[in-house]
Amino acid sequence: MFNSTQVSYFTLAAYFDTGSLKYLYFLVVLMLYSCIICANVLLIVVIFANRSLHEPMYMFLCSLFVNELYGSTGVFPFLLVQILSDIHTVSAPLCFLQIFSVYTYCCLEISNLAVMAYDRYLAICYPLQYNTRMTSKKVAIFIAVIWLLAFSIVSVTISLSSSLKLCGNSINKVYCDNYFVVKLACYDTSIINIYGLFVTVLTVFVPLILIMCTYIRILLVCFSGSKQTRQKAVSTCTPHLASIVNFAVGGFFEITQSRFNMNSVPHMLRIFLSLHFLTCQPLLNPVMYGLKMSKIRIKCKSLLSSDNLKAKLNFKLEPSLILSLWDSVQLLQPMAASDGGYESRQQPMDEGESASDTLRSGDEHGSGES
Repeated sequence: MFNSTQVSYFTLAAYFDTGSLKYLYFLVVLMLYSCIICANVLLIVVIFANRSLHEPMYMFLCSLFVNELYGSTGVFPFLLVQILSDIHTVSAPLCFLQIFSVYTYCCLEISNLAVMAYDRYLAICYPLQYNTRMTSKKVAIFIAVIWLLAFSIVSVTISLSSSLKLCGNSINKVYCDNYFVVKLACYDTSIINIYGLFVTVLTVFVPLILIMCTYIRILLVCFSGSKQTRQKAVSTCTPHLASIVNFAVGGFFEITQSRFNMNSVPHMLRIFLSLHFLTCQPLLNPVMYGLKMSKIRIKCKSLLSSDNLKAKLNFKLEPSLILSLWDSVQLLQPMAASDGGYESRQQPMDEGESASDTLRSGDEHGSGES
């Protein structure tokens, strides 16, 4: 039994002994993390390397992909260590750092999706005024605001939770969760609960209402517009809607099993559902946008094509470049030699000069014949 104290570590009680299967789980998680990194980094590089993709929609996508890297990096390395470990404990500072990473990832995800929904609304409903309403300056402001707001809100949450006196240190999860930490508090946590309700309304319900309103307007325009307008809406909104639905489903699973008794659900399924929005979302987004957005797909194919890679990797050393390098090496040798060793190194240098002269005479002879 714990007394009221500041705990130095937490025990993650959701882990169980898997025997030799832990190596299989380790490889699966490692492969998934590798795919997430490769997919998101590829699309970020493609967007930044091509000026034709320096448009508001692709800048918001780039912010989304950076967030996927940020969120997955806050979870996957930790999971890999815990899978191979026999003792599933984590220090309190590292636990709160992971909470900060996961919560900011969630805030940024829903905020990015909301801003992208507004961007699609302007592009479809006001195509002629889009360039004046969504300028590069406004894009930078939107991205900066959602990132700063997420970090500020979660920082307050962590400061409130880390100051609690806890009567236990066991968390029934495979990663650190602020809700389970607050449940360990020894005294009333009404202030934290009220602030948590405020944060939930601000970071979840407000973006969801914005997304719903924008898509209602988009649907009205599509039904009353031309076939070309409907095709444009479908091509640009399908991956966005799929991302929203996937994240909402994962978030619903996580909230449900955190607030209700889920002992009747198999243990492995509970673990999968708790990790769904942290593992599937970072991989789904780059795959969906990379396959569905024609500009990104074409640029990715061009970047990864074998001919393009060969052109970038293939190079030849010209004879003149070889001669210049050789002369530079020979000139540096007497400068680096000591007074006593200069005589002994003179012969190789003369041979080098004669070899250089021979190469030059061979080039001049070849050019004369041609």
